[in-house]
Amino acid sequence: MKARTTAAALLAVAALSLTACSGSGPAGHSAGPKTLPRKTPAAPTGLTAKQAAAMLAEATGVTTLGNPTDNTTSCSGKAAGKEASPSDCLQLITTDTVSIYEYSSPGIAAHRVEFMATEDWRRVGRFALAWNAREQRLVDDSHRADLVKAFQKVDAVYDLDVASARKS
Repeated sequence: MKARTTAAALLAVAALSLTACSGSGPAGHSAGPKTLPRKTPAAPTGLTAKQAAAMLAEATGVTTLGNPTDNTTSCSGKAAGKEASPSDCLQLITTDTVSIYEYSSPGIAAHRVEFMATEDWRRVGRFALAWNAREQRLVDDSHRADLVKAFQKVDAVYDLDVASARKS
């Protein structure tokens, strides 16, 4: 199992490296702007909610967590075409088993989990796991605890608290 997790981590790092090295314009033209861009909060690098869902499925011995769907527009003003908020999620993957919210920092994730205290939300690094949907409410407490433990093991491979620039 550790070999598969390590292999998955190496593949993710390689994919991110290839993305970072791709060019974006004709030869001889400067890719940088002539003026400094407006400051925006840096998004984390590394693991995304989509990748986390796949790794969490593998770590718990299943092919998929069931119907992974990108619902980022429901937790991000920017993704929904509205004004962005610092507390927006970066990505939301909803499955039949759990919803995985990706935030830009552990502090924002902790605040969101605290805000949602009336429902079952649990934080791991800069991610929040939630069981809000009808199918997700059928997941028993011991399986929820297993999912959190498995996600914490992913945290051992990826530093889920890291917050440095990532292009979305």
